[in-house]
Amino acid sequence: MFTPQGPSLRELTAQALSSVERGYDLLAGKFDATPFRTSDRLLDAVAETLEGLGPFGPGLDVCCGTGAGLGVLRSVCAGRITGVDFSTGMLARARRAHPDADLVRADALALPFAPAFDLAVSFGAFGHFLPAAQRALFAQVHSVLRPGGTFAFPLPAPPPVGSRLYWTLWGFDAAMRVRNALWRPPFVMYYRTFRLADVRTRLEEAGFEVTLVPIGSLGHREDGSPRCRLVVARKA
Repeated sequence: MFTPQGPSLRELTAQALSSVERGYDLLAGKFDATPFRTSDRLLDAVAETLEGLGPFGPGLDVCCGTGAGLGVLRSVCAGRITGVDFSTGMLARARRAHPDADLVRADALALPFAPAFDLAVSFGAFGHFLPAAQRALFAQVHSVLRPGGTFAFPLPAPPPVGSRLYWTLWGFDAAMRVRNALWRPPFVMYYRTFRLADVRTRLEEAGFEVTLVPIGSLGHREDGSPRCRLVVARKA
């Protein structure tokens, strides 16, 4: 799974036994060499889809990590781009890659911004938020968008029940629940707690109007449904 430049098993174990914040501080230097970084293919596909939904002024990457999503904002936003994350280590890497961006250390559940953004995006971070926290997260994003602003993120189709990927994700979540029952501090990362129907309901409860846009360049499944959709939530 990992390149020679990626973390060792020992380093991954140390991360897994840490808090979320400490774990990402430890992993930051090698994070981009892991499969956990959002792929360039997905980032490019999201940017292409967003181009048809703009124009956008200032943009915000929520839980920006090492800054992979900041490139998407730069390609579709005419205004300043900002990244927010609570890991000092990840922000340091993002700052090297994107010296022109405003990078802010903060909790995504308490965003320190006025309603100043036309577009907010997020990539690969939602597994760190349990369902109750997802409601708070969406409310925070809503609060920092201008009227008519957009919150957009990709949501891949779930794997077929019984497939190898289905059981891999199920096993990962089960192992994480056992880890958190036996070890403190908890490390919140689950893959099966972010289902489309629930997400749509929570976004609407936060005040968003939600539409789904197929990301055509990522292809379709055998039943004709898109492999990935862009969730587009607009602040009324």
